[in-house]
Formats: sequence, C-alpha cells, structure tokens
Amino acid sequence: MNYQWNWSLLLDEPYAGWLLAGLGWTVALSVVGWVIALPLGTAIGIARTSSSRWLRVLSGFYVSVFRNIPLLLQMFVWFFVVPELLPDRLGLWFKRDLPNPEFWTAALALAFYTSGRLAELFRAGLQAVPRGQVMAADATGMSRPQALRHVIMPQALRIILPPLTSEFLSIVKNSSLALTIGVLELTAQSRQIENFTFHGFEAFGAATAFYMLVALILNLVMVSLRRTLTLPVAV
Repeated sequence: MNYQWNWSLLLDEPYAGWLLAGLGWTVALSVVGWVIALPLGTAIGIARTSSSRWLRVLSGFYVSVFRNIPLLLQMFVWFFVVPELLPDRLGLWFKRDLPNPEFWTAALALAFYTSGRLAELFRAGLQAVPRGQVMAADATGMSRPQALRHVIMPQALRIILPPLTSEFLSIVKNSSLALTIGVLELTAQSRQIENFTFHGFEAFGAATAFYMLVALILNLVMVSLRRTLTLPVAV
C-alpha cells in the first residue's frame, strides 16, 4: 500500500492554525524559561566561584540536582508533586486557579533545568578570565561586585557566547517535552494533526521545518551579537 502524500492539508483549517498556535507556545515557553534561567544561572555561576565555602557548596548542590535529574522527570515533579507539597490554599491555586498551569509548570521546569547548565557555563567563563584582569581591578580599588560588573563579567560573556547560543537552542528543543503534561506546543500540535488526518509525515515534517527556522533565526541573531561584542584587535 502506497502512502498518499497530502502537504496541502497543512494549509487547511484548523490544521494551519494548530501549527501556528503550537509554534507560538513553543516560542513563549522558550522565552519565559530563558528569562528566568539566565539571571538565575548567572547568580549560581558567580556563587560557584565565590570565596565563601558555603556558597560554593550550596551552589554546587543546586547544579547537581537540577542539571543531573532528567528534565522529563522534573516536569512531572513540578506538575504532580509540588502542588501537593504546598499549603492547601496555595496548592489549590496552583492546580485550579492559576491560568494555564501546564504552561507555567513547564516553564519553571525548563528554567531550573537550564539554569543548572548555565551556572556551569558562567563558572567556566569567569574562571577563564585571565588572573591579571582580576588583579588589575583590585589594584584600581574596585570592590568585588564592581570588578564583576565592569571587568570580569563582560569578558566572561564574550568567552561563553557560543555555548550560550547552544543552550538557547537546547531550551527550544527541550520545550517539546511539555507535551507530556498537556502543553499544546509545536510537537503536541503535530501529533494532534496526525491523530486527526493520519498524515504523520506531513505533520511532523512541518514541525521539523519550524524548529529549523527558529534555530536559523537564533543562530543569525547570535552571530550578529558576537560580531558586535568582538573586541578590535590592536595592530
């Protein structure tokens, strides 16, 4: 039996609308997760290089927990377990009254998982800044926060920008796991189209094309950003 290709069905309603809605949820999940993960991962990464032993131990424990537990399991824990551990009123609000609880649960799981990975990136970037730069900042009378803000962090960001791009792409791909707790993102919508039409090749092919488009746009943005941040070479 030959497979009957029908790419035109993707332009019909409601399937076209489902794909666009799924793309919208994927982008929203990725952006919200990244907005939470980036400052959190930065703070944990700085704590990993702190002179305080307790800060290093606590931040190391945080990274070990959120980076090493599978993201799928973290999503299940946030969605099914965390509301049961909260006080009754707060747990009911989380499960019943919070708008789109599946979305916010998935966004939090993505954020905490990604922040653990970003923390290690920032730790490596901060430690890669030449020791002489830190000593020069100390010699000018800068405090530790001032040195971080004006000397160390700008150089660390330039160092880790390529892997930072990869992490941003990863959070987009990881958002597909949100379908397991009911978020109708791009992969879930493609699966729904397959269930309705039995044209899985077209549905998942369209989803693949959208993921590739998002990745291409992100790569172009990051390449432009790298060129902007690159320091001129002295001749």
